[in-house]
Amino acid sequence: MSEDRANLTRAAQMIDDARSIVILTGAGVSAESGLATFRDPEEGHWSKYDPMELATVHAFNKDPELVTRWYHWRFTRARDVQPNPGHYAIGALQHHKSNANQSLTLITQNVDGLHQRAGATDVVELHGTIHTWRCTVTGKETPLSHLSFDQFPIPSADGGLMRPCIVWFGETLPERALERSFTAMAECDLFISIGTSGTVEPAASFILAAKENGAKTMEINRDPTPNTGIVDLALKGASGKVLPQILDKLGIDNPMP
Repeated sequence: MSEDRANLTRAAQMIDDARSIVILTGAGVSAESGLATFRDPEEGHWSKYDPMELATVHAFNKDPELVTRWYHWRFTRARDVQPNPGHYAIGALQHHKSNANQSLTLITQNVDGLHQRAGATDVVELHGTIHTWRCTVTGKETPLSHLSFDQFPIPSADGGLMRPCIVWFGETLPERALERSFTAMAECDLFISIGTSGTVEPAASFILAAKENGAKTMEINRDPTPNTGIVDLALKGASGKVLPQILDKLGIDNPMP
């Protein structure tokens, strides 16, 4: 048996044995659907802007029209791409564990909503979501579908502006999302990191926290990360290729439409 096949078999066994799984996903999973990460160069009009300089409160206060147009463009891109086999496999695995009276907590650093579109439920969105916006005065949240985007920036009904419910650089992560994440890590017996570089805190330390709590650990990523050498099992490759192979070994139907 080749090393790759042996690792897939071992991964499937680890997942099958686990009663409480935590999966953390990063930008690499969405990149497989065609969404550029912050580290990737953009094309066209937005290529001249540095995303890390636009995704801040300072940038929004300085030029709310520019930042609103940029996030409208990012939403449009997220809307026009499709969840990939990795997204669907995670959703299927979550439902499989739920049906077995076990648990799978999905934590994502992504804001695009592709996991939900692929069937995942109760997703812990560490960095917020582009699909909900809030008033800068009252904090009242509004679904993106209720906003017209017929002017930039978007005025709120209470005299403020509407901004995406995304954690910008310099902002703290949602307290509830952090609480749920740390609770899940304390209770899980398997932690799987998928498509994340393992360099953005505090999520980068999640796998260490789970390991310290006694959980087995697994990584699925195209490239090595700072965690590759410390996990119990590291699988190199795209999640859209690796995860369906694991599902096949588990006897779980491929959920792709």
